[in-house]
Amino acid sequence: MTRRHPLAAPRPPLRARRHPLAALCAALCIAAFCAAFPAAAGAGTPAWDDPRPPEALAAVFAEAMTDEEALAQTIMLAWGGAEPSPLILRWVRERRIGGIKIFGWNTDDSARLAQTIAALQEAALSSGQGIPLLIATDQEGGMVRHIKGATSETPGNMALGASGRPIDAYLAGRGIGAELALLGINMNFAPNVDLFTNPQSLLVGTRSFGSGPAAAGLLGAAFMKGLLAAGVIPTAKHFPGHGATDLDSHGTLPRVYASFETLWERELIPYRLLAREKIPALMSGHIAFPATPAGEAPASLSRWFLHDVLREKMGFEGIVITDDLVMMGATDYAGSLASAAKQALAAGNDVILLSNIPSLEAPLWHSLLQAMRSESAFRARVHDAARRILETKLRALRGPSAPPLRPDPQAALRGLAANSGRAAFFQDLAARSVTIVQGADALPLRPEAAGRVLLAGQFGDFFKAGSAAYPGAAVYWYTPDSAEEIQRLARGADTLIFCLSAAAGLPILEACRGLNKRVIVFSALNPGYLTRARWADAALALYSYAPESFAAGFSALRGAFEAQGALPFEAP
Repeated sequence: MTRRHPLAAPRPPLRARRHPLAALCAALCIAAFCAAFPAAAGAGTPAWDDPRPPEALAAVFAEAMTDEEALAQTIMLAWGGAEPSPLILRWVRERRIGGIKIFGWNTDDSARLAQTIAALQEAALSSGQGIPLLIATDQEGGMVRHIKGATSETPGNMALGASGRPIDAYLAGRGIGAELALLGINMNFAPNVDLFTNPQSLLVGTRSFGSGPAAAGLLGAAFMKGLLAAGVIPTAKHFPGHGATDLDSHGTLPRVYASFETLWERELIPYRLLAREKIPALMSGHIAFPATPAGEAPASLSRWFLHDVLREKMGFEGIVITDDLVMMGATDYAGSLASAAKQALAAGNDVILLSNIPSLEAPLWHSLLQAMRSESAFRARVHDAARRILETKLRALRGPSAPPLRPDPQAALRGLAANSGRAAFFQDLAARSVTIVQGADALPLRPEAAGRVLLAGQFGDFFKAGSAAYPGAAVYWYTPDSAEEIQRLARGADTLIFCLSAAAGLPILEACRGLNKRVIVFSALNPGYLTRARWADAALALYSYAPESFAAGFSALRGAFEAQGALPFEAP
């Protein structure tokens, strides 16, 4: 039986032939109704450009959806390689999935990426109900920059924390969002509001604004507003917080043994603020909190966290997206990918994200569809998720401020190239964030006082900026086996400027201790490692390996400006 549209006009009963004038009046009334409400013109679903408010139109779309169409809206997939695979195109055309995630491995060619996104959106718009895709990525700034090519390298979140100015966070979000929008990317998995609770966290590090919950919430809200101003949907992550563990949920299920009372006054403060600011989306994390009612379940699969806390207690109204369900933090607990997907949706996630594409006949799809048909509560949950997703799309993907659904590759390149304002801002931000962690009395170090300089690091931009600041400096790219070699080179220098970016560099730096040389340390990423280099003459935190950050660091070292950044956490 053909499904009638919920707002379609009811069929009139059979009557005797009416007067021609009455028939004409009736026809005119119907025509006027159809003009005002395009959705009612004929059976089927409404038009995407229907003028009704997003919440009303989303309800109409959702009501008209079959179980398959509703389920498809909850699925976001990614693919490997530059060109979209035939399989992901089939998921878009035949299954009519709701979203695509762009990873760093998809392409470094910005024009090609814009062309790819246009092709994916065309496939979605020309099939089924003509609903566009959420096109998402991770463009946090700093070390997480999945969209490379012609986009800006930026100092990142901890640099914003060191600057401490909400206007910087707003402009960073707006600048990053403007570049994504040019390419047709309409959703960004940012801001990251994980707290820098554990300085040894490899996953979080400088992706965090810092350890202060209120400051992280304020900067996260400003970053969110910047993305929204650029027409891009912000997505805060990783709810309820990943900063208190040094384990990576890609390979295991981290556990944080904090009470709910602690979480409420620490990790959850940024989310409480963002919920009040009506952030449209957030990402749930695969972290367990055994001291809470969620027990051993990852928060991403916990109805207590996603419904009782997030929806009921915090009043969050947007959509919830899982972190990648292929990660072991989810699948190990659930037992299988299909089970993780079922538990994620039942718990309150609206979108399930998968970095690997299952086959069209994979158990994941069929098991979810079977659950919808046999469990009325689960079916209602999926249809409610689809409605939320549709309302988010209708709010963000229509109108003049929305990113183009079919981006023009050449227009995107021209827009990315015209970035003088963004470049100047990110350079200024890098300078404002430089932090003298120790040894202020050893600065400035002018070239004439530095003597013979040895630059030791692992970034070409570090050597470039250092050589410009100290002409004639020797350069050395160290490796984990460089302890003896760097000792030999350092003995022939007066000043060693060492770029520390990871824990693996600490033994190499330590090998230079006691050589009676001036040692200056640049922290390019996690400044927490500087606690093991207190013996150095001076240490500066840059928070990033972007070219602008190295240029700012060497300018501050030479005394071109006075570094004003402050560590956004308490150093142990």
